[in-house]
Amino acid sequence: MASTRRTGKTKIKPPRKHESEVSLDETWSRLSENIREIHNQNASNLSFEENYRYAYNMVLYKNGAILYKGVCQLVAENIDRLAQSEIVPTFPSGSSKDPVQQSQEGESLLKALRRVWDDHTGNMSKLRDILKYMDRVYTKANDVPEIWDAGLDLFLKHIIRPPIQDHVTSAVLSLIQIERDGYVISRSVVKECVDVLLQLSVDHDAKTVYKRDLEPAVLAASEIFYSAEGKRLLETCDAPEYLRRVEARLDSEQARTYHYLFSQTGGPLRKILERHLLTDNLSTVIGMPNSGLDVMVDLDKFDDLNRLYRLFLMVPSGMPTLRRSFKDSILRRGREINLASTSIETGQDMDDGDLNDAENTKGKDKGQGRAATGPPTLALALKWVQTVLDLKDKFDCVWTRAFDDNREVESSLNEAFEDFINLNEKAPEYISLFIDENLKKGLKGKTDMEVDAVLDKTITVFRYITEKDAFERYYKNHLAKRLLLGRSVSDDAERGMLAKLKVECGYQFTQKLEGMFHDMKISADTMQAYRKYLEGVSAPEVEISVTVMTSTFWPMSHSSASCIFPEVLIRACKSFEHFYFSRHSGRRLAWQPSLGNVDVRVRFKARKHDVNVSTFALVILLLFENLTDDEFLTYEELRTATSIPDTELQRHLQSLACAKFKILKKHPPGRDVHSSDSFSFNNDFTCPMQKIKISTVSAKVETTKERRETRDRIEEERHHQIEACIVRIMKDRKHLTHNDLVNEVTRQLASRFQPNPQNIKKRIEGLIDREYLERCEDRKSYNYLA
Repeated sequence: MASTRRTGKTKIKPPRKHESEVSLDETWSRLSENIREIHNQNASNLSFEENYRYAYNMVLYKNGAILYKGVCQLVAENIDRLAQSEIVPTFPSGSSKDPVQQSQEGESLLKALRRVWDDHTGNMSKLRDILKYMDRVYTKANDVPEIWDAGLDLFLKHIIRPPIQDHVTSAVLSLIQIERDGYVISRSVVKECVDVLLQLSVDHDAKTVYKRDLEPAVLAASEIFYSAEGKRLLETCDAPEYLRRVEARLDSEQARTYHYLFSQTGGPLRKILERHLLTDNLSTVIGMPNSGLDVMVDLDKFDDLNRLYRLFLMVPSGMPTLRRSFKDSILRRGREINLASTSIETGQDMDDGDLNDAENTKGKDKGQGRAATGPPTLALALKWVQTVLDLKDKFDCVWTRAFDDNREVESSLNEAFEDFINLNEKAPEYISLFIDENLKKGLKGKTDMEVDAVLDKTITVFRYITEKDAFERYYKNHLAKRLLLGRSVSDDAERGMLAKLKVECGYQFTQKLEGMFHDMKISADTMQAYRKYLEGVSAPEVEISVTVMTSTFWPMSHSSASCIFPEVLIRACKSFEHFYFSRHSGRRLAWQPSLGNVDVRVRFKARKHDVNVSTFALVILLLFENLTDDEFLTYEELRTATSIPDTELQRHLQSLACAKFKILKKHPPGRDVHSSDSFSFNNDFTCPMQKIKISTVSAKVETTKERRETRDRIEEERHHQIEACIVRIMKDRKHLTHNDLVNEVTRQLASRFQPNPQNIKKRIEGLIDREYLERCEDRKSYNYLA
């Protein structure tokens, strides 16, 4: 049997290392030559595999350091060659002042820099492919940059250095300045240069050459330029033009940042513009004498005002400056309205004195003309309110169209109107007169919407009044006259106004006013019942119509204006009283002749006339009923016979003897009534009209004395309201400190008036004396005493 020979275990031997077939010097010589060909743009004639093998072998046989340093040396030499041949010849000469030539020179330099960069990065891309094995093995092992990064470092070291670096920065700054001056530059050239600088990092950190060198230079140059530009624009432009230029600058810098600067440069650059063109000059621009905010508002330049608003909104101090100037503008106009009102009123007072002097010499004709023209003070009040409403409409339009309904601006607008309206102490009276005039005759022929618009406007002004209790007093008086004399054009308008006041001030404010309307309705029903009552009894000679007013609802300032009735009127009054008391027990009637009016037939020599006069005027006329033409009564005799107060007696005698229809003769003739005058019946009176209405000559706006009396009554009412408020608060809280009590009283009464802290303190002292409150031992707080 054949046997097989058993052999030993097979061993695999490693291949024998072959020595390099080509020497190191020859390999590097061939590779370096090919690298130079790449730098000379002849890469198409070379073999990628061959060059890769050369680099691979050098790294493989531990010659990576020679390869790495050699390639870097070749790259540096090529960069230096390109700098000398491409960039240095394009340095700007600096001798030309022509912006166009400067632009061309700067663009040539930046184009050369970009060409060198493109050439360099193209070469480095090819070298990175050839030296990929070196990057994978040698650079990582020896902690050196890969060849691409090394190429960027070499470019940074050999190109971005003086003088090239300085010339490039200067060229970019020059081109930016040329464009700011209004010339056209090649933005793409600057953009390509900026891109180069953004790709070059300093020491391999996040900071680029752009951020290190170019951006600070751009910002510094911009700082200088816009500092001077702001001053130049202030000297050469009016406010609207200044704002247009600033807006154009902001837009151009934003476009510049977008098109060829780095986006992160936009923020700091914008702050420079905002600081030098806006923040530093806000007050100057908005207050320019012939073109600032006031002029723009006067000329309705809404586009310019909107531009001002948008620009001012960009900076932190812009809105406060705008609000302050806007408020000052309104206040100035408001003070002018108040001043015009005061000066006209003063002038009228002086004119009245002059007219009185002339009256003594020129006779009655001038007095007749003066009385016929009506009270100028009413026109003054109406003009003041209408001017304020027009001003409010104007600034509301500015606020809406120019300031985008900004709430902060609206707050300043409201504050300004509130301030100047309350500077006029007659504002509550003027506003009440304006409403009175419109509800009497100003609303005739207007639609419901137009009526509502007028009332809404008036409420707008009313809203600004702090002394709403003073307005209530005046409004109550005027409403009483409208209701009692039947002068209101529309009952719906009256109730609509009442509803608006209730919305503004609450039910308590209008409670008494609504009571007045209720009294009118009840009185109408009462008069119907009275007429039925007269059918069954002997009726008095005079037919009367009575309005029964609840004393707590109606203004009772007229209660003192009483008089001695003639017998014929006394009998009529007694008849109604008998009827009224038979229906209502425990009530008391006090006649108010100052609020009544009468239709009376008067016989003159020529004809009879139906004359409508006030009740006081009728009492005066009846005294002349049995006198002959040559008999007269002195002022003192009239006062004694009627007991009418002097103020009322003078007003009614003036309406009868000095106005358009002179039913009485005044001796001596004149426009004003004095205690030394005497009067007789004017039997020679003629008038083509059958019916004559003789209105009482009355200054619709209160005199200084009347205003002082009204103010005293208002202050007295306020004392009671403050005390009631204090007691109400303390009854609820039981214990409060002084400051908390004052603050709470002020808050609760703010809807009616602004109480003075000193007055609150006095009322507290009074309540302590009357033992409603007690002061605690700490002397800083109070307890409520049940």
